[in-house]
Amino acid sequence: MSKHLKFFIDGAWVDPVEPALLDVIDPSTEEPFTTISIGSRADVDRAVAAAKAAFATFSVTDRAERLALLERILTVYNERFEDIAQAVSREMGAPLAFARDSQAWVGRAHLEATILAFKNFEFSEQRGTTRIVKEPIGVCALITPWNWPLNQIVCKVAPAIAAGCTVVLKPSEIAPISGLIFAEVMEAAGTPKGVFNLVNGRGPEVGQVMAGHPDVDMVSFTGSTRAGIIVAKTAADTVKRVAQELGGKSANIILPDADFETAVRKGVEGCFGNSGQSCDAPTRMLVPAARHDEALHIARETAELHKVGDPGAEDTVLGPVVSDVQYNKIQRLIELGIEEGALLVTGGPGRPDGLNRGYYVRPTIFGHVTPDMTIAREEIFGPVLSILSYETEEEAITIANDTVYGLAAYVQSQDIDHARRVAAQLRAGSVYLNYPDWDTSAPFGGYKQSGNGREYADWGIHDFLEIKGIVGWGS
Repeated sequence: MSKHLKFFIDGAWVDPVEPALLDVIDPSTEEPFTTISIGSRADVDRAVAAAKAAFATFSVTDRAERLALLERILTVYNERFEDIAQAVSREMGAPLAFARDSQAWVGRAHLEATILAFKNFEFSEQRGTTRIVKEPIGVCALITPWNWPLNQIVCKVAPAIAAGCTVVLKPSEIAPISGLIFAEVMEAAGTPKGVFNLVNGRGPEVGQVMAGHPDVDMVSFTGSTRAGIIVAKTAADTVKRVAQELGGKSANIILPDADFETAVRKGVEGCFGNSGQSCDAPTRMLVPAARHDEALHIARETAELHKVGDPGAEDTVLGPVVSDVQYNKIQRLIELGIEEGALLVTGGPGRPDGLNRGYYVRPTIFGHVTPDMTIAREEIFGPVLSILSYETEEEAITIANDTVYGLAAYVQSQDIDHARRVAAQLRAGSVYLNYPDWDTSAPFGGYKQSGNGREYADWGIHDFLEIKGIVGWGS
């Protein structure tokens, strides 16, 4: 609790310039479980100044020094692994097994992937008489979300460190405790002062100030498309680079030659994972029209196996969603689905039976959804799956691409060449064939209003580098 009220700036835990407090809510009880300080422009100024001063020396460190730092961070991260998992479970309601096996695990996995990519990363090359040099972009403002806190913190901090940048991190104020533990990891790993800084706070008072700060050279933001637009507009006045990973409404095309029962079951599980709070979740399932009712039957049976309840209970599959704001948004969209004529297969409005408090949502399946319905177009960010029909493969591809988003898409087929041909026609930054394992070396990012830039491994390092051409080098 002592460090929950402090920020990490210039290698030290400090009090905010202007004291202000915010309760952190346990979504399983709707009650505060701790309090954090929230920052102001003065705190951002102090953190950015520390990062700017540190950049002068950190940017010219050699690869071996930065690699050693990343390896120490990984070592300390592993030592604090259980603390991180417990924090994520408490702050966002993730079942403890999921908090360990997915949420905390992915931070470790991205550190490992970045370290591996960094060892082989080329920072310069010769093209004729010109030397091409990749240099750290500068001071980076990192704004991360609540739904995959360690995934996004590590996907930004680790490549920035590898590139030689210095950073100011603002974790989500909704789920900030895992971010504070990560700051303790950075401190214990011996990160040079000013290289990593953390300021907690709300978007308008801290995030936007970071985005518009004249001494910040780049903003890396993950969150909603609405907030991403604000960040981009704010950053535009100083013409800084903006990398964004935003919303999604990903289609899951189940082709006629798929293993149908497995494809539908895994599609439901993929949509519901993390209580539906993943930007790349397969939330639109597209099935052949002749097998629509069969898909509804499989989906209903699968959904009803998802036990919702206390994150600490061993048999819990889904915990609550993160906040009252999210809960109310999901309820509104479920009600809209019913009003607009979709078939409610299972679930629906309200909490699951036996739960009278906590932001718990009933796992919900809608069938006979049409592409114009709100639930087929808006990102719901909860355990709600829309099932749509198609008559032809061409129609399925058209429906899949008929969205302002383009983060991910999914294709299921027992003929891998068939799946590949369909994947080539989908406008999305990631296309997943037959539910593959998570690949932390694959590029991650979106087309259209799902953002710009790419994260993971060497793709993330590229985002934090400037390109310099030294012409005449070889003359």
